[in-house]
Amino acid sequence: MNPSLAVPPLFAALAGARSILIAGAGGGFDVYAGLPLAFALQRTGAQVHLANLSFSELVLLDRTDWVAENVAAVTPGSASTDWYFPERTLARWLATQDLPSTVYAFPPLGVDRLRAAYQHLVTSLDVDAIVLVDGGTDILLRGDESNLGTPVEDITSLGAVAALDVPVKLVTCLGFGIDAHDGVTSVEVLENLAALDREGGYLGVLSIPGTSREAELYRDAVAHAQAATPDRPSIVHGQIAAATRGDFGDVQFTRRTTGSSLFVNPLMAMYFTVDAAKLAARCLYLDRLENTWGRRQVTSRITAFREEISPRIPRAYPH
Repeated sequence: MNPSLAVPPLFAALAGARSILIAGAGGGFDVYAGLPLAFALQRTGAQVHLANLSFSELVLLDRTDWVAENVAAVTPGSASTDWYFPERTLARWLATQDLPSTVYAFPPLGVDRLRAAYQHLVTSLDVDAIVLVDGGTDILLRGDESNLGTPVEDITSLGAVAALDVPVKLVTCLGFGIDAHDGVTSVEVLENLAALDREGGYLGVLSIPGTSREAELYRDAVAHAQAATPDRPSIVHGQIAAATRGDFGDVQFTRRTTGSSLFVNPLMAMYFTVDAAKLAARCLYLDRLENTWGRRQVTSRITAFREEISPRIPRAYPH
């Protein structure tokens, strides 16, 4: 189907999907970046499942929560003594909204084992579309940028999903510019998006209307998570939620950002979407991550790659 201005390409790509897995690529609260999209898709009648690469101590879960090797089905009643548990926090909020309240969680893994975990969900849930969501944009970096931000989990997720036999595989980013504090340069992100556009892999940008049901539910979920995790609220989603309210500039909402100058702006409330396979094909080091077992292996191989190359010289945004 030819793209049309009248139909957002993100929704056009997912229009025929019956069972959609929306998964946080980078761990922590990344899955929350998929919530507005999930709410919108549910209203179209699609069956939507949520998953996340977890930073929590999943080993503390009961055996009954594990549905397969390296796949936990986290529910509002999942028992764990870990105080930092975004997946259960989200499951509990979903239950208060009478929404499906299982959030699947993967422990930090290498590409091979994470791919096997995803494959279990693809098979058991009859998934015909996967959307990896990133809070920020560092998943869009190919490896030769001036700084890669925090690539380990994002690129592990990309490598795992890109090779799966699923009809639709997308990556969407929410929170443009947020990972500047990790050294990511927006000019390089935009350059990469332009290259993907030339290759037919860029599905454009979609704003989340601030007064929409999707935005209101998302803000409520973020506020609930901030209250449940007061010592470590998500800096990323605090800014995105503020952007969906129309806030601008140095919007402070947690002492974690004391001394930092934030730049909340409307670009943070937009989905930037690309084709996962085309994004993976542009990554200069993804092949090195095959056959990795755990996170430390992935980290060491990325480090080795970076030591062999001459990164791009960063450029300032000219406007």
